[in-house]
Amino acid sequence: MQDSPASTWLIKCGLMAATVLLASQFVAASIGTNLQQPAATTRDGNFITLNRYVQEPPPDIVLVGSSVGWRLKEENFLLPRVRNLALAGGSAITGLQIVARQVQLPKIILIETDILSRLADDALVKRFAGGERPHTLLRPIRTAVAAYETWNHPPPAPADVRASLEDLLKQPPSGFDNRVYVERAVKEMNAEDATPRVPANVLLIRQLVAEVEQRGARAFLIELPLASDIERTNLIRTTRAIVHESFPDPARWLRIDAPRAELRWADGVHLDERSALIVARAIEKALAGQ
Repeated sequence: MQDSPASTWLIKCGLMAATVLLASQFVAASIGTNLQQPAATTRDGNFITLNRYVQEPPPDIVLVGSSVGWRLKEENFLLPRVRNLALAGGSAITGLQIVARQVQLPKIILIETDILSRLADDALVKRFAGGERPHTLLRPIRTAVAAYETWNHPPPAPADVRASLEDLLKQPPSGFDNRVYVERAVKEMNAEDATPRVPANVLLIRQLVAEVEQRGARAFLIELPLASDIERTNLIRTTRAIVHESFPDPARWLRIDAPRAELRWADGVHLDERSALIVARAIEKALAGQ
C-alpha cells in the first residue's frame, strides 16, 4: 500500500522537526545551558527586547523603566527611531546599565523613575552589557523561522497602524471600573518600604547619567502619570521624594503635560492603550522643546 502525498509530507515534516530539535539540544549541551528554551514568560519577553536592542544599530531615543513605561509602545510615537527598553517586572536600573555599556549610545535616554524599589536584574545586565553575549550559532535557524513567521503573518502597513492610532485617539476614555484593582494596588504600595533600595538605585542612576552624558548622550528623568490614589501611596511618595532630592535641577526632568482627564489606568498604575498613546505624544511634544 502506497503512502498518500499528504502522509508523506507529514512524515518529512516530522523528521525535519525532530532533526532540528536534536541538533538544537546537541548544540546547547556543547556550549552551555543558555540556549535552552524555557516556557514563555515575562522574562522571555524582556530577553527578546534586549537581544533585539544589542543586535541592531542604536536608535535616537531610548526609554528605560519598569512595566509602567513598558505600556508606551514604540508604534505610539511619531518619531521613527524610538526604542522602548522598559522591562515588565523590572526597573530602569537594568535597562540603563545595559544601554550605558554599549559601544554606541542613543542621542537621548529617558529614565522612568516611578518604580525604583527593585534590584537590577544582574543576569540580564551580564548577558547584554558586555559580559555574556547572545550566541549566534543557531542564528540561521532563528532567521529561517522569523522569515517564515513574517511571510505567514506579515506586519500591518505603517499607514494602517497610524490610521488605527488616530482612530483610537478619537474614542472617548474607557469606562472600565478598575476600583477593585486600584484598592489592591494601594494596599500593596502602602505596605512596601522604598527606603531599603531606592537610595542605592538613585545613586547608581546618577553615576550612569554622568557616564552617558560624558560620552555625548542626553539623559532625562520622567515620571509617568499614575492614578491619584496610587500617587498618594507610601511607595510612590517616598520614591519621588528621594529621586527629586537627588535630582533637584528642573532641567533634568522632562515634563509630561498629558491631560489627566483623558487618562485611564487598568489598575491605577498601568496606562490603558489609549492613555499610553496620549502620554507618548506628550513625551514627543516635551522633547521637541529641548
